[in-house]
Amino acid sequence: MQDFAEAFRLAFTLVLSGDPDLLEIIGLSLRVSLSAMLISCAFGLAIGATVAVLRFPGRGAVIVLMNSLMGLPPVVVGLVVYLMLSNAGPLGFLQLLYTPTAMIIAQSVLITPIIAALSRQVLEDLYSEYAEQFRSLCVPTHTAIGALLWDARYSLLTVALAGFGRAVAEVGAVIIVGGNIAHLTRVMTTAIALETSKGDLALAMALGMVLLTIAILVNASVMALRSTAARHAYA
Repeated sequence: MQDFAEAFRLAFTLVLSGDPDLLEIIGLSLRVSLSAMLISCAFGLAIGATVAVLRFPGRGAVIVLMNSLMGLPPVVVGLVVYLMLSNAGPLGFLQLLYTPTAMIIAQSVLITPIIAALSRQVLEDLYSEYAEQFRSLCVPTHTAIGALLWDARYSLLTVALAGFGRAVAEVGAVIIVGGNIAHLTRVMTTAIALETSKGDLALAMALGMVLLTIAILVNASVMALRSTAARHAYA
């Protein structure tokens, strides 16, 4: 118990003192996860909006697939990206394996289905309210999609934050393609796993506290955005 209390005290000291190694790991984690979120939003929102508005043969199967991919096992994603980026893979010539870029790719692959599926549901519910009006005014599909994306912007921001929260907490995929290399690809989740196995509980707990704080801030932001969306809906 005394050792645990000492580790907790050291963890607080590291956080409050702004330890350089701690800040480096946190900074890389945020850069990787925010980049992955932006890439996933670019693809996921486009896919979700297209499936929400268009009606085509096999649409039901596409929706089932999108919802199923929300539960992609992170280690499987990491393995697939590893095989694609390895020297023997089709993208091996890019030499991206064990770099932050590889980690961004893995996180993007992991959270794009989440953003696509959630945004599809949000936009489809909204489209059902406006479909008749769009048809009566002969609104082009791309214009209708743009209008839906803007009208649902607060709800879609919560979707993006959900994707970010999933990305920043990821460990399985990023450790496979990133390798957890000090000062290059070490992020919060992989550092926590490493430092715990080494018995360095102070750094692991400090990173854990930061990660927990980020999770709380993300959830608080989601709740605030939902409240804002609800107020605009009833305005």
